Amino acid sequence: MEGIGGDSASVASPLPQWGHDAWRIYQYYLDKTTPHTAYRWIGTLVVAAIYCLRVYYVQGFYIVSYGLGIYLLNLLIGFLSPLVDPELEVTDGPLLPTKGSDEFKPFIRRLPEFKFWYSMTKAFCIAFVMTFFSVFDVPVFWPILLCYWIVLFVLTMRRQIAHMIKYKYIPFSFGKQKYTGKKASPSSDGSRVD
Repeated sequence: MEGIGGDSASVASPLPQWGHDAWRIYQYYLDKTTPHTAYRWIGTLVVAAIYCLRVYYVQGFYIVSYGLGIYLLNLLIGFLSPLVDPELEVTDGPLLPTKGSDEFKPFIRRLPEFKFWYSMTKAFCIAFVMTFFSVFDVPVFWPILLCYWIVLFVLTMRRQIAHMIKYKYIPFSFGKQKYTGKKASPSSDGSRVD
């Protein structure tokens, strides 16, 4: 009688423990991919190619592809937008410089690159799994969806580019800035001054 109820409270059930351990392992490997940007994006391109091949061979699931395209467009807008939109918010925090004499403030994205990559990869994986269920294969005339998505993409990008031009920011940085040291300048008598 002593063992009833006494030990069961201290021992966790194996299913939640297994789920927690699996999540920790998954998070560990996800964290290890963080510095390997090029390999992550190559992997995402492979996943996207597999999804495209699946849709091509099945000749269906155009609604799933359209929804995926809208979601990816939304992610792209978040990736290209600054964290603090100067058009909407006036704060005391760091803003984008508007003149050449302003202090340099780095561009901080609303959606960081890692989260952009992770959400995009997850979306392709979910869409791929959806192609195995016939309930998502709604018959539609896919050229209309494609044309509508292209028009939506062009209008959205035009608005985003106009916003970039208006507030003078570029959402891309090309590598880490490196200090090269002082340049040697020649003096008036031809000798070098270091």
